[in-house]
Amino acid sequence: MAPRRGEGVSLGEIRWLLREFNIRPRKSLGQNFLVSDVLLRAIAAAAEIDEKDTILEIGAGLGTLTRALAERAHRVIALEIDERLLPPLRQVLQDYPNVEIVQGDILKIDLAQLLAGRGEGPKEVNYKVVANLPYYITSHLLRHLLENPLKPRLLVVTVQREVAERLVAGPGQMSILSVSVQFYGRPRIVARAPARAFYPSPKVASAVVRIDVYAEPPAELDDVEAFFSLVRAGFAQRRKYLKNSLPQGLGLSVHQVTSALGRAGIEESLRPQALSVGDWARLYRELAPKLR
Repeated sequence: MAPRRGEGVSLGEIRWLLREFNIRPRKSLGQNFLVSDVLLRAIAAAAEIDEKDTILEIGAGLGTLTRALAERAHRVIALEIDERLLPPLRQVLQDYPNVEIVQGDILKIDLAQLLAGRGEGPKEVNYKVVANLPYYITSHLLRHLLENPLKPRLLVVTVQREVAERLVAGPGQMSILSVSVQFYGRPRIVARAPARAFYPSPKVASAVVRIDVYAEPPAELDDVEAFFSLVRAGFAQRRKYLKNSLPQGLGLSVHQVTSALGRAGIEESLRPQALSVGDWARLYRELAPKLR
């Protein structure tokens, strides 16, 4: 069942490729390959790909999603960390001249150089990320991309469903991850994926999240790093009220913290998960002189 151009993904094709190239999926790399045409179409639709788009796919795997992206986009950068998967990737994608297969770790690679490619120089920065993310690096990877000077304008990522729900959480259920992502963009769940949508089937369900990245962060801050230091201090003891956790985490007095909370219009008896990005921004502006 060798792959041919234009065919949909299938479990039979994935098994054939794994046998043909003598590959066993590695749990350590979170290798669960997409085998659902329904989910594949949902991912491609959510990314709203047109013929001018450059797409960065992180974790190209066996190329099943890559083919769907290549059918729609001007250019696809298929990044894969596992060298064993490069031969089947090249076979699957041999009829797609608009795909560039790159071996490397997204957390270590120079993103400007990766996007430039083919000696074009660092001018091309307008791109989208579409990926089935390994669960073990989801949080780190999202922050890595969103905090990068060369941010994507849109991300469509398949993640563990529990993580997806954390990404889109509102006040009352916020976390460092939801604050970090919602500071840079608007996340929403666009599809849900049962374990059987992948091979081998993971032990957890997944969801597809679309993140529309803001051209500018919604909160104007003079020091983003100091802002996130404040957020981390608040969540370091998430079960405590802010009036108790922040003085210890920031090295400030209780009076300094409670006064700042009052000026920001935030109840001192709230816990960190109750605050929105806007709440944290107001609190930061009140505390900024003392955080430097």
